[in-house]
Amino acid sequence: MKAIQITSFCFLGLFASSALADQLDSGDTAWIMAATALVLFMTLPGLALFYGGLVRTRNVLSVLMQCFSIACIASIVWLVCGYSLAFGEGNDFIGDLSNVLFANVSEDSLSGSIPESLFALFQMTFAVITPALVIGGFAERIKFSAVILFSVLWLLVVYIPITHWVWGGGWLGQMGLLDFAGGTVVHITAGAGALVAAIVIGPRTGFSKVPMAPHNMTLTVMGAGMLWVGWFGFNGGSALAANGDGAMAMLVTHISASAGAFTWMCYEWIKYGKPTALGAVTGMVAGLGTITPASGFVGPGGALIIGILAGVVCYNATMTLKNVLKIDDSLDVFPVHGVGGILGTLLAGVFASTSLGVFSGQGFADGISSIGGQIWVQFVGVAATLIWTLAATWIILKVIDTITGLRVSEDEEAIGLDLTSHEERGYDL
Repeated sequence: MKAIQITSFCFLGLFASSALADQLDSGDTAWIMAATALVLFMTLPGLALFYGGLVRTRNVLSVLMQCFSIACIASIVWLVCGYSLAFGEGNDFIGDLSNVLFANVSEDSLSGSIPESLFALFQMTFAVITPALVIGGFAERIKFSAVILFSVLWLLVVYIPITHWVWGGGWLGQMGLLDFAGGTVVHITAGAGALVAAIVIGPRTGFSKVPMAPHNMTLTVMGAGMLWVGWFGFNGGSALAANGDGAMAMLVTHISASAGAFTWMCYEWIKYGKPTALGAVTGMVAGLGTITPASGFVGPGGALIIGILAGVVCYNATMTLKNVLKIDDSLDVFPVHGVGGILGTLLAGVFASTSLGVFSGQGFADGISSIGGQIWVQFVGVAATLIWTLAATWIILKVIDTITGLRVSEDEEAIGLDLTSHEERGYDL
């Protein structure tokens, strides 16, 4: 009789746990609300100031305007169909249209332990920052109309399908790809998109012949600090709960950012005799982008190695792209975000292992039992994301070029986009 009672209590306990799993958790909800605000803060004003300081004086307002406008248009696209296509049931490659205009999102609908409205909003902020990152590849020379049209088409054709592949129940997620917060979905797509844009649109007039130094490093350092703080929401919030996974993601994020910044700074110091603020903040972003896919799967030791490698690899990628390949990726989107995303996605397959001592992580995806097996899945994810993004971005740019044209005239470029595109000045000196 006692055994029957114990069994009954166990069954009731399991039933209660299952029921509670479908109930709203106020702690989780409060944290993801804060994380959502932090991720939007990364774009406005973080990325806007970071990018704005890096361009020349006559184009600062145009970059701020592009970031602001992309935040608006990406939010509308996400509402109309983006969320539904990314996270709707659909098939292995794309979601469905069952949630157009958030049709089934109500005050009572849940996604795990948080309101579905909050989950949709959190993911919206990711859809905002990703195309905003891409503008660094064509800054100072693109038509504003082309920026808007590109952002809409690129979200629909590149970002949303890949989001579904990885996080929406698609084929890469089913394979066991480890991408906690957007190594493939955000950083590889943004980096590859910026690379194609830089090549198709061509370099700025005078590239490699006249100095094109940042006009205001104070703005850039301020923006970089905002990005660093906001990234706690980006990675820590991707646990979608106020728990140990989220806390560890924040810890390893900070470690990698610190290691990336210090490594890049020291690299410059040794090579050129002086460390620079630009090098420090660029290394920080490299460390943040590289840890992003691995942040929920690695430990502090692994994060330290990832950050150091990010500083070295992304630095050399930046120098190679500009000085050897002569590609004017104006604000280093591909060598920092693209290369960092590739590196971090692959290294997640190594440092997720539980058999590396002090460098051990949280374990591989279900059904994968070795570093080699996990790295293969990571490689497939990287390759698929790169191929799709490169091809789709090239097609989108060619289509836009036939509709509105991509590039401003040489005279407009010389005057600056602040005046020619917006009839305003960033500075009234």
